[in-house]
Amino acid sequence: MREAAFVKQNKDKWLKFESVLVNNTQITPDELSNLYIEITDHLSYAQTFYPNSQTLSYLNGLASNAHQKIYKTKKEKKNRLYSFWVKEFPLEFYAYQKELLIAFLIATLFTIIGAYSSATDGAFARSILGDAYVNMTLENIANDDPMAVYKKMEETKMFLGITINNIRVALNCFILGVLFGIGTIYMLMRNFIMLGSFQYFFYEKGLLWDSARTIWIHGTIEISVIIIAGCAGLVVGNSILFPKTYTRLTSFVRGIKAGLKIVISTIPFFVIAGFLEGFVTRHTEMPDWLAVIIISGSLALILFYYVIYPKQLYNKLKNE
Repeated sequence: MREAAFVKQNKDKWLKFESVLVNNTQITPDELSNLYIEITDHLSYAQTFYPNSQTLSYLNGLASNAHQKIYKTKKEKKNRLYSFWVKEFPLEFYAYQKELLIAFLIATLFTIIGAYSSATDGAFARSILGDAYVNMTLENIANDDPMAVYKKMEETKMFLGITINNIRVALNCFILGVLFGIGTIYMLMRNFIMLGSFQYFFYEKGLLWDSARTIWIHGTIEISVIIIAGCAGLVVGNSILFPKTYTRLTSFVRGIKAGLKIVISTIPFFVIAGFLEGFVTRHTEMPDWLAVIIISGSLALILFYYVIYPKQLYNKLKNE
């Protein structure tokens, strides 16, 4: 939709909302909240299709002025949360596909480095994974149960521990983006060199398939959302380095808000990954076909929500 048509279609609602705010017109909290939800939907649309426009600046100011007044009187409505997950976030995330690709390429590079280093230096895996883990795994291999590590802890404790740790890693990837993105790259380096070393360790023992069909039951989502959290950190770093037409401070604030939304979007996926690791991965006796279905389904879910669906939503709204 052209910007002029978008403004013409919605300007009456914007002026009504502005009048309520400026003149302090008394309306019900429900009515005010509904107007605000519609304005923020329009703001999200303008951020995607009309960046750096006067329309975007106007809607941003209108939404900001309204926020405090609304939340003094009423909590967020449930349908606002639904709108965030189904429409607002995926549409905004379409603008960050470049950062997502860069995070993926960085992760891939460091995974290769980790595997290559393990292949050329016999002590590298121990230096990365730790002597205790390597020795325990070698003992498990000798006992003909190489994935026994996933069976040692009680299911619920493992689920909670893994989920909390993964969310902590994601937050670190995001927060360290304030170091011009270098901190985020460092976090990706740490995690993916470990991944490459870990997988090569099992390859060297002739257990690549046995490890992959077990580990990637939960790892497909877990690793994917760490990359997405890395994307959030790169968005923050990019906002500092390349403010475009904004002041550096305004660009930074926008980057923080965008990155935080990306991190929030990963939390349900980390919960799913934690559940799979705590309750499902331990069943190493499951048939290969079932493991492949879980891994394939997990990958399809991530690709759909973060790559395919944002593009579909963008194209749909663009052609309306």
